[in-house]
Amino acid sequence: MLTEKQIQKLSDFIKPRMSKKRYTHSVNVANEAAKLAKKYGVDEDKAFAAGYLHDCAKELSQEKQLELMKRSRFPVDKIEFSAPPLYHAVAGAVVAGEEYGIDDEGILAAIRFHTIGSPSMSGLAEIIYLADLVSEDRDYKDVKRMRKIAYEGLNGAMLEALAFSITDSVKKGNSIPPATLMAYNHYIEKVKSIKGKEGK
Repeated sequence: MLTEKQIQKLSDFIKPRMSKKRYTHSVNVANEAAKLAKKYGVDEDKAFAAGYLHDCAKELSQEKQLELMKRSRFPVDKIEFSAPPLYHAVAGAVVAGEEYGIDDEGILAAIRFHTIGSPSMSGLAEIIYLADLVSEDRDYKDVKRMRKIAYEGLNGAMLEALAFSITDSVKKGNSIPPATLMAYNHYIEKVKSIKGKEGK
């Protein structure tokens, strides 16, 4: 487990960058991510760190986030460039790498894809995506159901989470990044495959 000194270092980096509410959310996501990591056999320290850092660019100006996005080592689709609410995830991976010194590709990818998902997510990335959705501070209508599903299996949880995200985006009239749609299709096939094997 991360030492008290390592956790304090994360806190010292994150806390001045965000509101009290956003900081509380970040801590809650880190704690939820560590619990999910333990459940699914993923590195708990990496999950905790990625959860703590996932929103590190969220409260930067839109202009600064866009500037950081353009330096991303990860591909960025044109739909993301046209959707400011999505900027912070790509920008956050840049901040975590350049300013905090994270060089672990798994952690950086987990931060980068925590809003849109991806068909090639690692277990760590899946956990950060889910932890962000079901953290203690979340209070949307279906959150209790999503919290339960998150601990019933990663593939099924990711499918439900992506379906929830896509439905919410459609209701709001927002564009949906190709990576999100590809991720949804990917998890549909994985869940179908698992159910098919169980039925044999």
